[in-house]
Amino acid sequence: MKLINSLLQRATPFAVAALGMAALAVQQPAAAYSWGNVAIGGGGFVSAVIPSKTEAGVVYARTDVGGAYRWDNANGRWVSLLDWVAEDQVGYLGVESLAVDPKNAANVYMYVGIGYFNGGKSAILRSSDYGRTFSTTDVSGQFKADGNGMGRQNGERLVVDPGSSNVLYVGTRANGLFKSTNYGANWSQMTALNVTTTANGNGISLVLADPASVSGGVAQRLLVGVSRYGSAGANLYRSDNAGASFSAVSGSPSGLMPQRAAFDGAGNVYITYANGAGPHGNSSGTEAMNSGQIWRYTLSNGAWTNVTPSGVNAAFSGISVDPVNAQRLVASTINQYMQQGDSWGDHVYISTNGGASWTDVINRGFVRDNGGVPWINGKAMHWAGTAVFDPFNNKAVWLTSGNGIFKTANIDAVPTTWTFTVKGLDETVPLNLYSIPGGPVLSAIGDYDGFQHYNIDTYTNPQYSPTMGTTTGLAVADSNTSLAVRVGNKMYTSANGGTNWNQTNMNGTYGQVALSAGGTVLLHSPSGSSTTYRSTNMGASWSTVGGLGVSNARPVADPANASKFYVYSPSDGSFMISTDSGASFWKFSTLPTWGSDAIRAAPGREGDIWVALYGGGLARTTSSGWQFSNLPNITYCGAVGFGKAAAGASYPTVYIWGTIGGVTGVYRSTDTGQTWTRINDSAHQYGGPGNGHFVAGDMNTFGVVYMSTAGRGIVVGRP
Repeated sequence: MKLINSLLQRATPFAVAALGMAALAVQQPAAAYSWGNVAIGGGGFVSAVIPSKTEAGVVYARTDVGGAYRWDNANGRWVSLLDWVAEDQVGYLGVESLAVDPKNAANVYMYVGIGYFNGGKSAILRSSDYGRTFSTTDVSGQFKADGNGMGRQNGERLVVDPGSSNVLYVGTRANGLFKSTNYGANWSQMTALNVTTTANGNGISLVLADPASVSGGVAQRLLVGVSRYGSAGANLYRSDNAGASFSAVSGSPSGLMPQRAAFDGAGNVYITYANGAGPHGNSSGTEAMNSGQIWRYTLSNGAWTNVTPSGVNAAFSGISVDPVNAQRLVASTINQYMQQGDSWGDHVYISTNGGASWTDVINRGFVRDNGGVPWINGKAMHWAGTAVFDPFNNKAVWLTSGNGIFKTANIDAVPTTWTFTVKGLDETVPLNLYSIPGGPVLSAIGDYDGFQHYNIDTYTNPQYSPTMGTTTGLAVADSNTSLAVRVGNKMYTSANGGTNWNQTNMNGTYGQVALSAGGTVLLHSPSGSSTTYRSTNMGASWSTVGGLGVSNARPVADPANASKFYVYSPSDGSFMISTDSGASFWKFSTLPTWGSDAIRAAPGREGDIWVALYGGGLARTTSSGWQFSNLPNITYCGAVGFGKAAAGASYPTVYIWGTIGGVTGVYRSTDTGQTWTRINDSAHQYGGPGNGHFVAGDMNTFGVVYMSTAGRGIVVGRP
């Protein structure tokens, strides 16, 4: 009863009486559940697409925060490969680089980690079965990845030697070049290359091992790109003795940084350049990412030839050579906002003469096909980090984007049709969710507003309109669910459950909102503010809430008593209550600090509030915060939510992301938290709920549960 001890030490006199629990929380055997995604499609930055060159139809994709995928050619959709990552591995969803064995498409390797998750823990993931299972080598002590860092579309940094499948190379951001001779299980630094890091922290941006140079079982010729302007030092290095020594390559453009590169099989390397690491300009303005070039480097004599499309001054990234025609190239710009039909984005170029001339495929005429995912309509192909030929069909080209993947079946066709090819690939950051009894599920999404999900398995659910980008706050009136509000850089209210939205006034932007049970009172806590505002006319006018003063407060309405609102302050543990319809708050009790501010009210019940306290467990009050108790045996709780009650049960089903008996996962209770059943498994962890945004049950179907992630979209579990 660690939480109760803490309450006795730190609580106000009103909070020290603990509510007794009739039974212990016991982990029952795992229930049979199926897991997948609420269908949205795409949404985030796909950093690269890497097709196998030895097996037709085997294509891998990596993302910056949403893991990695393999293309299921038979079913026309992507299969997620990293849903097994645990909460203490959530950074593994940031895939810095991906390598496919040139001799065996089943052997796939990933260099994973995100700097701000898990202390920057990084790993090399190794699979010999197309990514169905992985072995993990933690490399944090030697080098670290940042799959969501600047330059994340560069590469590839990780490669398998074309001569020996057991030999791999990886270029790192801060520690130089490393080599493995046992299939990635162990790594040693290649000290012959005297480059460790760069001023922009991106370090080595690409590594190439030339298949034409294989001798003695390994590639003798290695090329290493470095993410710095040539004026600051060489940005391309070469070894002709399998890495025993390296020399700087002269002649590359001095004011640009290498992005990606491709051998043509005829003795040349094509390299794209830009004035930055990308995929966009940096915050200091020293890397604008608005200009660049394409160069051909001839390996035999070291000659450089500028093959940039004539008259085009743009940053370039994607580059690929037709596998059966060394003269035929495809390239893409990056971070350019040029006319693209009804939007503005990157352009794709094709050459049939080794870059001597190019055709602008977008200006020539193109069609953007939504692929059955209508939210992409009117949105551009942008941040086109990779453009790559299908090695077994040189008409087909894959193109990555900041919102997913596009593919053309025939790049020579005029107009060229680019199809949004994202089914199964869900890379959104969910921030909130509300299941309306008798209605749809409403979501709040980073970058893409949110949706009314009438059918969680279809991609045609309506996106909120007007759009505004990121929706941080979403609220529905519990006893009048036709009334809803969402907030981002604007605020919109709905009188019909999210079907139509009208912009209203607000003070500050983003943050969180709450609607009283009947929807007559609206509270808004803007991002970065310690002031919360109150409106009694759905935002037409506002007044300041008294007595709160909590920075980034997340108010929650009592679902049964319209006069009550609650706020938990993680910084000092204060549990605040308003009994005058949000006009003022006062401190009612004290909880442990640094729990989740996403407190949850049990549907239809007054004063029944549950608080996920991370390492402090799970606390509950049935007295509006006058008294709290902790649920037994829950040693960790990252999120809590409610769903439809089980048959014969009088209380809503409770769901948590938590730890019981030393096992962390999604748990379900049908008896008010007296007993718990784990409903996920080790193959379906998704890195946890991503900073505790939500675990929420469906209010219309018993057993269905939704969970937020750090970048893998909204996951759904079903009995």
